[in-house]
Amino acid sequence: MIRQRNGLKRKGRADVATIHEMELIDSAARAQAALEGELSGERMILNMGPQHPSTHGVFRLVLELDGEEITNCWPEVGYLHRGDEKIAENMTWTQFIPYTDRLDYLAPLANNVAYAYAVEKLCGIDVPLRCKYIRVICAELARISSHLLGIGAMSMDLGALTVFLYTFKEREKIYDLAECICGARFTTSYTRIGGLANDMPAEFLPMCRKFINELPATIDETDKLLTRNKIFVERNREVAVLSKEDAIDFGATGPILRGSGVEYDVRKAFPYGGYENFQFDIPTGTVGDCMDRYLVRMEEMRQSIRIIQQALDNLPGGEWNAPEAKIVLPEKKAVLTKMEELIHHFINVTQGINAPAGEVYFGAENPKGELGFYIVSKGGGTPHRLKIRAPSFVNLQLVPLLSKGHMIADMVAILGSLDFVMGECDR
Repeated sequence: MIRQRNGLKRKGRADVATIHEMELIDSAARAQAALEGELSGERMILNMGPQHPSTHGVFRLVLELDGEEITNCWPEVGYLHRGDEKIAENMTWTQFIPYTDRLDYLAPLANNVAYAYAVEKLCGIDVPLRCKYIRVICAELARISSHLLGIGAMSMDLGALTVFLYTFKEREKIYDLAECICGARFTTSYTRIGGLANDMPAEFLPMCRKFINELPATIDETDKLLTRNKIFVERNREVAVLSKEDAIDFGATGPILRGSGVEYDVRKAFPYGGYENFQFDIPTGTVGDCMDRYLVRMEEMRQSIRIIQQALDNLPGGEWNAPEAKIVLPEKKAVLTKMEELIHHFINVTQGINAPAGEVYFGAENPKGELGFYIVSKGGGTPHRLKIRAPSFVNLQLVPLLSKGHMIADMVAILGSLDFVMGECDR
């Protein structure tokens, strides 16, 4: 229109009328385009993170806004620069166990278990039943711990600080249990290839029973504070609805997939580590919104309590390490008194387990979803390649899909419902 206007030579009444008509046509076209959604005014680009507290770590979101409505979203990861997969190539199989603690650092015990089962699958090892039950207890405690913090942080982001204090108090009790069983609270490194670092101490059982008997009251209290809270419900109900089809297409797992109504759990679909011996239900949602994902996590904690109770009631005796002498470290007393055990100890520590050549994948049901380890071995004491299927990383693909069309304030609820950890995204 500017070019046409500048091209007029004469300044007569006809020319003025022509300019006026053109301006009316242009205004009408703009109004029609606005009605059709083709033009909605000037857009603003906003950085959310990487230091924003609601991004749960160093995670950056580039948001395109039309007013307060999100029209586009570009998530950016990579601010941690972990490089765990490459580090594994220069570590022995056992030396990499502490690095698994730093993946989903809210559930280190579960990470240890998943990695150990992957290497044992490569080596063809079947651990004793007592070891499996202790691992189940550890993995379910890790699930409860992760969900407690996830729900507490989500509620705090939305203004409900009291819930965070309740859930964090219970989570400290799980840290006490971790300290009892392995001596560490946060980075446990408890599992070993072929077994555990040590057997379950006698004082652990009464501590664990006391905890799981008291926890349901806190879960019920949290349920009362949130599930019928008008503000919490309004900020989560029908927000970021994820259909079954989209959840499957994007590879979502864990509470996000089950929140969309897909009854899939690795512990049921591909039982491992003795889970076939336990009775538990798979909670699912009906709508697939933020509220359903929250409700699924609440029920999963109750199911984890149910599993731990069964494990404690039926905990078998016997050995807690596999009998493979060349893989499992011998007892310290034997190392100090017998030559053969000393040799095995020396080789395992300095050179690593002599794993066979091959390729394996093992997936475990972690709190965030399916944590998988794909291992390529050429034989020897270190992996040739190791690929980690991190559930948080896969689930973050959903952020652009779930955020479009919502208000910027809804982004806080969306991120809280995804419950990701950047430690395993930037692996």
